[in-house]
This record gives sequence, C-alpha cells and structure tokens, in this order.
Amino acid sequence: MILNDLEKIEFPNNSRINFDYDISRFNWFNIGGKSKVYLQANSLKDLAIFLKEYDKRGKIFILGAGSNTLFDDKIYDGVVVKLGKNFNNITKLDENLIIAGSSCLDRKTSEFAMENNIEGFEFLSCIPGSIGGGIKMNAGCYGKEFKDIIVSVQAIDFSGNVSTIPASTINFKYRSTNLPKNLIFLSGTLKGNLSSKDLIKKKMNELKNKKELSQPIRVKTGGSTFKNPINQENKKVWELIRDSIDIQKANRMFGDAILSEKHCNFLINKEKASSKDMKNLINFIKENVYNKTGVNLELEIILAS
Repeated sequence: MILNDLEKIEFPNNSRINFDYDISRFNWFNIGGKSKVYLQANSLKDLAIFLKEYDKRGKIFILGAGSNTLFDDKIYDGVVVKLGKNFNNITKLDENLIIAGSSCLDRKTSEFAMENNIEGFEFLSCIPGSIGGGIKMNAGCYGKEFKDIIVSVQAIDFSGNVSTIPASTINFKYRSTNLPKNLIFLSGTLKGNLSSKDLIKKKMNELKNKKELSQPIRVKTGGSTFKNPINQENKKVWELIRDSIDIQKANRMFGDAILSEKHCNFLINKEKASSKDMKNLINFIKENVYNKTGVNLELEIILAS
C-alpha cells in the first residue's frame, strides 16, 4: 500500500494524518500496537477529501470512544479514523427531537436531553460509548436500545458519498444492524418524549446506581464482552460464564487479562495485558461455556486486526 501521497493532503479544517501511530491509548483496554495510518478528521469536508484520495486502498477502521474495541498487538495495516470536534455537536431540532454528532458521548447526549426535558435517553447515561458506535451495534441496556430513539442516520461511504438513511429502512437486531460496513456515521437524529427534568434526572440516577452496583467501573475494560444468547431459557451470558468457569483459576492463567469478579462478562486489563492474553482468555471462556452448555458465545466487543 503506497501512502506517500497522503502526506501531501491539505485539509481546510486542520485535520491531521499520523503514520505508525500508537493506538493503545485510544481504547479502554489500553491494548494495541500501532496503526499504519491514523486520521484525526475535524470536519466532513476534510474527511471526504481523505476518503477520495485514499480511494479504498486498504482497511478503514472507525474508532469511536474505544470502549468496546480490542486492537491487535501488531501493526494495524490500514487507516484508523477518529472523528474530531465538528462531529461532537448536539442540537435541538424540535421540542422532542435532537441531532447528535457521531463522536458525541452517549452520556453527554443523555444529559443534553435531560436539560431539554426530553425523556427516553436515560439509558444512554449508562453506555460508555459514542453515538456512532451505538448506532452501528444498536447498543442498549436496561430494556432500551438505539432502535427505540433513532429517526435517521447521516453517513458517508468510503468513496466520499454522503447520504441520510431513515430508521424505517434499517433492520435493527440485537447488537447489530444491516447497515453496510463501508459507512462512516456522521450523526444521528434522535427522538424522545417531553417530560420534566426532575423525573428524567431521577430515572438516570436510578440506572447509574444500578450499574455501579453490578458492573466494574474505573478499570481498563471493554465493557460487555459477549452478547446475551438468544433463546437460552432467559439465561444471561454472565450466568453461563459463572456456571462454566472457575473464575479464580482463570484469572491466574492469562497474564494480566482477567475476568471481573463483580460481573464476569467484563474482561479487565489488570495492568499490562497483551492482545494475545485477552484473546486467549476469550477463547478459554468460549470453549468452557460451549463444553458445559452447548452455547457458542458471540462477541459483543470488536476485534480490530
């Protein structure tokens, strides 16, 4: 892949390109090697210029908040794109309608909705991700998902073509959609219901307290590792893991990659775990759960390699 010409791109809005760039600090696991190309795109215009120049010469990975991404220890042989400041805006379009840039944190979007007396976004306060990532995987918790609030998605494809996609044309599934993989989400138009700020804040606090009681916080984790299996007698994935694995033993086997004892569907980089350590732990969990229950677990986190 010839990249010399990328250095010569002039960006009107001061986007920047780096080569052989350390990406471990851009994900919650703090794991990973370097990206051959790293683009900090500060505007739609700059992003379109880059995509047309790059012309699909290799892989493109869109990095959101980095909360559910595990990078490989080796070089990522492609482009990691991080959307910058102009994709972090939130605007109220109508009394119960907002548009949020794809790099807006879910928590920030939830708080904006609360300040504008719009309910239905409370669950976002418990998702450690961004709007773009939430749309991509139909993220959700506590009984609500992005499909419940999304009206439309604004996107650009890898050739630089911009489009608006109505939610009615999207097939939302559990932690996935049928949207093409060659799309970069720019923003989402989201809809809630009018309510009082006090009631919304009360519900947000209830959900946050529930999360803090059941999930590890302030640790190096990628969030929920595996999807809940469908049609498994209503058993949650953490229950399958708990019933299939000696957690204390597993936590001594793969370096600094361990299972949270608070919620065993959360894997933690205790200090200096490698991608190999984490993947070995993932495979160990999958193998043991399958041997014990016959359930083949699917990853919720994204393996970027």
